[in-house]
Amino acid sequence: MSSNITRSALASVAFVSSAVLLAGCAGAAEPEAAEDGPVTITVSIDAGLEQEARDNFDARVALFEDANEDITIEAQEYTWTAPTFTTDLAGGTLPDVFTIPFTDGRGLIANQQIADISQYVADLPYADQFNPNVAQAGQADDGTQWAIPIAAYGQGLHYNRTLFEAAGLDPDNPPTTWDEVREAAKKISDATGEAGYATMTSGNTGGWILTTLVNAFGGRTENAEATASTLTSDPAVAEVLQYLHDLRWEDDAMGANFLYDWGTINQDFASGRIGMYVSGGGNYGNLVTQNALNPDDYGLTVLPLQGADPGLLGGGTLAAVSPKASAAEQEAAVKWIDFYYMAKLADEDTAVETAELAASLDQPVGAPELPVFDQEQFATYQSWIAPFVNVPVDQMAPYTDAIFDQPLIPEPRVATQDVYALLDTVVQAVLTDENADIDALLADVQTQADALYAKAG
Repeated sequence: MSSNITRSALASVAFVSSAVLLAGCAGAAEPEAAEDGPVTITVSIDAGLEQEARDNFDARVALFEDANEDITIEAQEYTWTAPTFTTDLAGGTLPDVFTIPFTDGRGLIANQQIADISQYVADLPYADQFNPNVAQAGQADDGTQWAIPIAAYGQGLHYNRTLFEAAGLDPDNPPTTWDEVREAAKKISDATGEAGYATMTSGNTGGWILTTLVNAFGGRTENAEATASTLTSDPAVAEVLQYLHDLRWEDDAMGANFLYDWGTINQDFASGRIGMYVSGGGNYGNLVTQNALNPDDYGLTVLPLQGADPGLLGGGTLAAVSPKASAAEQEAAVKWIDFYYMAKLADEDTAVETAELAASLDQPVGAPELPVFDQEQFATYQSWIAPFVNVPVDQMAPYTDAIFDQPLIPEPRVATQDVYALLDTVVQAVLTDENADIDALLADVQTQADALYAKAG
């Protein structure tokens, strides 16, 4: 979910970046050739940064300006929100460089509400090395790159290796189908008394994870044109709810907590009370640093995919440039994005420096994320940071070995959080009422979702 991108452990070390991932036509003109000479650009920073984070940001600015004497960087507190973006753009209060969620990239490009920086992106040394599943979020219909992906997440199936072993399961061979997930969940629950499988249901996370599973089952909760919700017309929605119902009521494999949100499900998983759950694949950092997970317990694999058109719900953050920026400002903006956001992934010296610092602070190094670069560049990056890796990468191999093969599906674009909130109540009802009428529940939220789409249209 866009507001949960931070929940996928995509935060950067403050030394490199203090930016935190969330999550009408402007008439942009064709950029002219950039002219030489001094240029000043405004770049977004998060509001309310602690002094250490701001000092680190200022230090990075100083390094950049030393290397680019004709460019001056001015920081501006700014946080993307879709409702205020148009006003900020029209009023001229938008910074030259800012970040946006994947879900909004293609719409802003179609409306020319961000600058076409593709000619400058094409000159970057890694321009042809982006992970295509990720890069498309910032591409126009012709494939040109208008916005640069700086971080991404894809959902994963997190599992407890210790509970797997207690249930007689092989933690090195996690489930590869949803039937196998169900079978493993029952075995874990029967053998240990803990929840074999758990799911989030509150704070909009129930709708987020339900949508994730619908995608993995080959369905969608929104039509391709993003003009209507498909909660009743796509059979995969009811199929997933029935699957959860059966895990809960037929198998008694989901424990006793049916009001999990992102924070509380992480707590119970880290304490060994949950065998499996679905969340962002980059969640390891939070589990270890915030919830004291024993690394020996941890396993991660990709979501099973089934059905006619399955995919992995994912998202991330794009760095974009204001359409009001001049050609010179656009060129300078891309240089800043390259330096500030991308160097820790694409430049060996910066990658090593970042990994070494993180390791010295006992932060996880080498935990999986959905790579923004292709498999070859990702492998090169991994070789750079190898001396500082301090996470059990072998226990995450089922995820990292297969993640490039999973097609990425963006979150629904219209009234995303509102529809997720509606679906929270449906998931809760199915898990707390054995006789819940799934079709009736979906019909009710479909009516409410229709009203949200009508309002957005």
